[in-house]
Amino acid sequence: MTKFVKKDEINSKWYEIDAKNAVVGRLATIITKILRGKNTAKFTPHMDHGDFVVVKNIEHIKFTGNKFLNKKYYRHTGYPGGIKETTPEKISVKKPEEILKLAVKRMLPGGPLAKKQLSKLKIYIGENHPHSAQNPEIIEVKNLNNKNIIRN
Repeated sequence: MTKFVKKDEINSKWYEIDAKNAVVGRLATIITKILRGKNTAKFTPHMDHGDFVVVKNIEHIKFTGNKFLNKKYYRHTGYPGGIKETTPEKISVKKPEEILKLAVKRMLPGGPLAKKQLSKLKIYIGENHPHSAQNPEIIEVKNLNNKNIIRN
């Protein structure tokens, strides 16, 4: 018999990740697993029992290859002929945190649960963030030979 986690059994943790020199896609996969709760033994796909993630130094995030210049993000205004495209180079000037947020959002399954899980992601420019009172557990992400190494 499968045992599901109940709402009163959920204890959310806080994690802090330094995005300095991290690759966008590889960092987004780690964050997505934490937000969904797949890093715990009691993962339940239909409930939000993931943890909070604070990402700092987002302005130093990296892309592999020429994706920083050539990758395209599309959106539609809703009007005929209203397709708009932009690149990470243009986004990083105005809102550098939007690049990682879009990557994580597109890795989460669609629906209202994904919206709730995405709200647990806090992204900040620079070293300082207002969540130090929660005593976040620091996760170091190092990219060595294109393999993720996660150390707590």
